Amino acid sequence: MPRDDRHGDTRTEPPGEADERTMLNAFLDFQRETLAVKCAGLTPIQLRQWAVPPSSLSLLGLVRHLAEVERGWFRCVLLGEADKPHWVGPRGEDDAQWDVDDADVEEAFRVWRAECDRSRAIVAAAASLDAAGSHDGTTYSLRHILTHMIEEYARHNGHADLLRERIDGVTGE
Repeated sequence: MPRDDRHGDTRTEPPGEADERTMLNAFLDFQRETLAVKCAGLTPIQLRQWAVPPSSLSLLGLVRHLAEVERGWFRCVLLGEADKPHWVGPRGEDDAQWDVDDADVEEAFRVWRAECDRSRAIVAAAASLDAAGSHDGTTYSLRHILTHMIEEYARHNGHADLLRERIDGVTGE
Protein backbone atom coordinates (compact mmCIF):
# COMPACT_ATOMS: atom_id res chain seq x y z
CA MET A 1 0.00 0.00 0.00
CA PRO A 2 1.59 3.31 -1.08
CA ARG A 3 1.87 6.18 1.38
CA ASP A 4 1.75 9.87 0.67
CA ASP A 5 2.12 12.06 3.70
CA ARG A 6 3.12 15.68 4.16
CA HIS A 7 6.84 14.82 3.90
CA GLY A 8 6.49 13.29 0.44
CA ASP A 9 6.77 9.72 1.71
CA THR A 10 5.51 7.55 -1.13
CA ARG A 11 7.14 4.29 -0.07
CA THR A 12 5.22 1.08 -0.65
CA GLU A 13 4.69 -1.01 2.47
CA PRO A 14 5.68 -4.66 2.09
CA PRO A 15 2.71 -7.03 1.97
CA GLY A 16 1.44 -8.67 5.13
CA GLU A 17 1.39 -12.02 3.38
CA ALA A 18 3.33 -13.26 0.38
CA ASP A 19 5.71 -16.00 -0.70
CA GLU A 20 9.29 -15.71 0.55
CA ARG A 21 10.78 -14.27 -2.64
CA THR A 22 8.08 -11.60 -2.95
CA MET A 23 8.42 -10.69 0.72
CA LEU A 24 12.23 -10.36 0.61
CA ASN A 25 12.09 -8.24 -2.55
CA ALA A 26 9.36 -6.03 -1.09
CA PHE A 27 11.28 -5.40 2.13
CA LEU A 28 14.47 -4.62 0.21
CA ASP A 29 12.64 -2.19 -2.08
CA PHE A 30 11.04 -0.55 0.98
CA GLN A 31 14.51 0.00 2.44
CA ARG A 32 15.79 1.37 -0.88
CA GLU A 33 12.84 3.76 -1.00
CA THR A 34 13.56 4.78 2.60
CA LEU A 35 17.05 5.94 1.64
CA ALA A 36 15.59 8.04 -1.18
CA VAL A 37 13.07 9.60 1.23
CA LYS A 38 15.84 10.45 3.72
CA CYS A 39 17.71 12.31 0.97
CA ALA A 40 14.72 14.01 -0.65
CA GLY A 41 14.56 17.79 -0.76
CA LEU A 42 18.15 18.45 0.30
CA THR A 43 20.71 20.55 -1.54
CA PRO A 44 23.99 19.06 -2.79
CA ILE A 45 25.77 20.84 0.07
CA GLN A 46 23.43 19.27 2.62
CA LEU A 47 23.81 15.82 1.07
CA ARG A 48 27.61 16.12 1.35
CA GLN A 49 27.52 17.39 4.95
CA TRP A 50 29.45 15.27 7.43
CA ALA A 51 27.45 14.11 10.43
CA VAL A 52 29.96 14.57 13.18
CA PRO A 53 33.42 15.54 12.02
CA PRO A 54 35.94 13.98 11.87
CA SER A 55 33.64 11.14 10.69
CA SER A 56 33.13 11.42 6.93
CA LEU A 57 29.66 9.86 7.11
CA SER A 58 27.22 11.77 4.91
CA LEU A 59 23.96 11.06 3.11
CA LEU A 60 25.72 11.25 -0.25
CA GLY A 61 28.41 8.89 1.04
CA LEU A 62 25.68 6.43 2.03
CA VAL A 63 24.17 6.61 -1.46
CA ARG A 64 27.55 5.91 -3.04
CA HIS A 65 28.31 3.16 -0.51
CA LEU A 66 24.99 1.42 -1.14
CA ALA A 67 25.53 1.61 -4.90
CA GLU A 68 28.80 -0.27 -4.35
CA VAL A 69 27.13 -2.75 -1.99
CA GLU A 70 24.42 -3.48 -4.59
CA ARG A 71 27.10 -3.99 -7.25
CA GLY A 72 29.26 -6.09 -4.98
CA TRP A 73 26.66 -8.54 -3.74
CA PHE A 74 24.50 -9.00 -6.81
CA ARG A 75 26.96 -8.58 -9.68
CA CYS A 76 30.27 -9.65 -8.15
CA VAL A 77 29.22 -12.30 -5.62
CA LEU A 78 26.09 -13.76 -7.21
CA LEU A 79 27.08 -13.44 -10.89
CA GLY A 80 30.85 -13.65 -10.45
CA GLU A 81 31.59 -10.42 -12.34
CA ALA A 82 34.92 -8.69 -11.87
CA ASP A 83 35.04 -6.24 -8.98
CA LYS A 84 35.18 -2.83 -10.68
CA PRO A 85 34.13 -0.09 -8.24
CA HIS A 86 32.40 3.02 -9.50
CA TRP A 87 34.61 5.32 -7.45
CA VAL A 88 38.29 4.97 -6.64
CA GLY A 89 40.00 7.48 -4.39
CA PRO A 90 43.63 8.35 -3.76
CA ARG A 91 43.91 5.70 -1.06
CA GLY A 92 41.98 3.06 -3.03
CA GLU A 93 38.36 2.05 -3.45
CA ASP A 94 37.40 1.79 0.23
CA ASP A 95 37.67 5.51 0.90
CA ALA A 96 36.33 6.80 -2.42
CA GLN A 97 32.64 6.25 -1.74
CA TRP A 98 32.89 8.40 1.39
CA ASP A 99 35.01 11.15 -0.22
CA VAL A 100 32.11 13.33 -1.36
CA ASP A 101 33.32 16.91 -0.91
CA ASP A 102 33.47 17.37 -4.69
CA ALA A 103 31.24 14.45 -5.69
CA ASP A 104 28.61 14.81 -8.38
CA VAL A 105 25.26 14.33 -6.62
CA GLU A 106 23.30 13.54 -9.78
CA GLU A 107 25.89 10.96 -10.83
CA ALA A 108 25.79 9.26 -7.42
CA PHE A 109 22.00 8.92 -7.49
CA ARG A 110 22.05 7.82 -11.14
CA VAL A 111 24.62 5.10 -10.38
CA TRP A 112 22.75 3.97 -7.25
CA ARG A 113 19.42 3.74 -9.08
CA ALA A 114 21.04 1.88 -11.98
CA GLU A 115 22.63 -0.62 -9.58
CA CYS A 116 19.27 -1.12 -7.84
CA ASP A 117 17.65 -1.76 -11.24
CA ARG A 118 20.42 -4.23 -12.18
CA SER A 119 20.00 -6.00 -8.85
CA ARG A 120 16.25 -6.32 -9.38
CA ALA A 121 16.85 -7.79 -12.84
CA ILE A 122 19.43 -10.25 -11.48
CA VAL A 123 17.02 -11.38 -8.78
CA ALA A 124 14.16 -11.72 -11.28
CA ALA A 125 16.34 -13.85 -13.57
CA ALA A 126 17.52 -16.17 -10.78
CA ALA A 127 15.88 -19.59 -10.86
CA SER A 128 15.33 -19.68 -7.10
CA LEU A 129 16.40 -18.24 -3.78
CA ASP A 130 18.87 -21.12 -3.65
CA ALA A 131 20.83 -19.71 -6.60
CA ALA A 132 24.30 -18.99 -5.25
CA GLY A 133 27.60 -17.30 -5.84
CA SER A 134 30.77 -17.08 -3.82
CA HIS A 135 33.24 -14.64 -2.37
CA ASP A 136 36.57 -15.49 -0.76
CA GLY A 137 35.71 -19.19 -0.70
CA THR A 138 32.32 -18.79 0.97
CA THR A 139 29.12 -19.61 -0.88
CA TYR A 140 26.14 -17.25 -0.51
CA SER A 141 22.61 -18.03 -1.65
CA LEU A 142 20.35 -15.40 -3.13
CA ARG A 143 18.23 -15.80 0.02
CA HIS A 144 21.26 -14.85 2.14
CA ILE A 145 22.13 -11.93 -0.13
CA LEU A 146 18.59 -10.49 -0.05
CA THR A 147 18.42 -10.85 3.73
CA HIS A 148 21.85 -9.25 4.11
CA MET A 149 20.87 -6.37 1.82
CA ILE A 150 17.77 -5.67 3.92
CA GLU A 151 19.99 -5.57 7.00
CA GLU A 152 22.56 -3.37 5.24
CA TYR A 153 19.97 -0.82 4.16
CA ALA A 154 18.14 -0.86 7.50
CA ARG A 155 21.37 -0.16 9.40
CA HIS A 156 22.39 2.65 7.08
CA ASN A 157 18.87 4.09 7.01
CA GLY A 158 19.22 4.48 10.78
CA HIS A 159 22.37 6.49 10.09
CA ALA A 160 20.50 8.43 7.39
CA ASP A 161 17.73 9.31 9.83
CA LEU A 162 20.25 10.78 12.28
CA LEU A 163 22.09 12.60 9.50
CA ARG A 164 18.86 14.11 8.21
CA GLU A 165 17.81 15.23 11.68
CA ARG A 166 21.21 16.91 12.17
CA ILE A 167 20.94 18.67 8.80
CA ASP A 168 17.45 20.13 8.98
CA GLY A 169 15.58 18.63 11.93
CA VAL A 170 13.43 16.31 9.82
CA THR A 171 12.88 12.97 11.49
CA GLY A 172 11.23 9.83 10.29
CA GLU A 173 10.33 6.42 11.48
